[in-house]
Amino acid sequence: MTNLHLLQFYATPEHRCSYLANQQAKTIFVDPKADLDQSSYSELSELGFRRSGNHIYRPHCDTCSACISARVMTAAFHPSKSQKRVINLNNDLEVSSHQPTFSQESYALYERYINSRHQDGDMYPASQDQFETFLVESNQNTRFIEFRLNKKLLAISVIDYLERGISAIYTFFDPEHQHRSLGKYAVLWLIVQARNEELPYLYLGYWIRDCQKMSYKIDYLPIQLLIDGEWLVVQKDDLTALKAENILRRT
Repeated sequence: MTNLHLLQFYATPEHRCSYLANQQAKTIFVDPKADLDQSSYSELSELGFRRSGNHIYRPHCDTCSACISARVMTAAFHPSKSQKRVINLNNDLEVSSHQPTFSQESYALYERYINSRHQDGDMYPASQDQFETFLVESNQNTRFIEFRLNKKLLAISVIDYLERGISAIYTFFDPEHQHRSLGKYAVLWLIVQARNEELPYLYLGYWIRDCQKMSYKIDYLPIQLLIDGEWLVVQKDDLTALKAENILRRT
C-alpha cells in the first residue's frame, strides 16, 4: 500500500469552472507517476478524490466548496416509486461487464451522446483521443458495464472497483432512447450490483447544488455527503434544508 503521506500533489492554476458560471476553479492532482494500488486509491476516494483517465484529482478552490463528494449507502437504499418505474422499464436490457477497451461501437455511442447532450461542455466535440484518455486508459480495476437491447448497445457505465465500494466514473447512452432514463437506470443497477457484492458504497462523484447536471445525485437516498472532512448521512427529511442551505462558499 502506498503511504499517502509520501505522495506528491500538484495544484493547477485557476481556470474557468466547468460547472458554475462566472466561477474560477482550481484542481489538485496526485503525482501521475505514483504507483497507486487499490487500497491507496480507495483511501483517496474516502477523502473525496476522483479518477479521470490516469489522473486522480480533487477540487481545490480557494473560495468555493460547491463540489461535494457523494456516495450511496447501498444496503440502506430503497428505490422510490419513480425509480421503480425506471427499473421496470429497463428490465428487458441485457447487462455484461468487460475490460475497458476501444471499439468503434462504443466510441460511436459516446460520440452521439457527447455531441447531443453536452454541446455546452468542455468535452464537446467528442474525439477518439478524448474517449481513450478519459475512459479507456486506467491504472485501476476498471470495467465497462454494457447495457444492450436485442444486442444493440444502448449505454455504458465506466466503473472502478474500490475495497469497500464501486466508483461510478462516467455513463453515456443513446440519446434516441431518452425515454428509458438510462442514466438513472445505470445508477440503480450499480447500487444493486454493489449490494450483491457486499460493497457498502456506490461513489457518484461530486454533488453540486446549483448545477442541474450534477444535482441529481441526491435522488438516491439515503446518501452520504463529504462535508468538512466528514461523511454525513442525508435522509429524505433533510433534503429541503440541504437544498436551501448556503453551503457553496466558505466565509
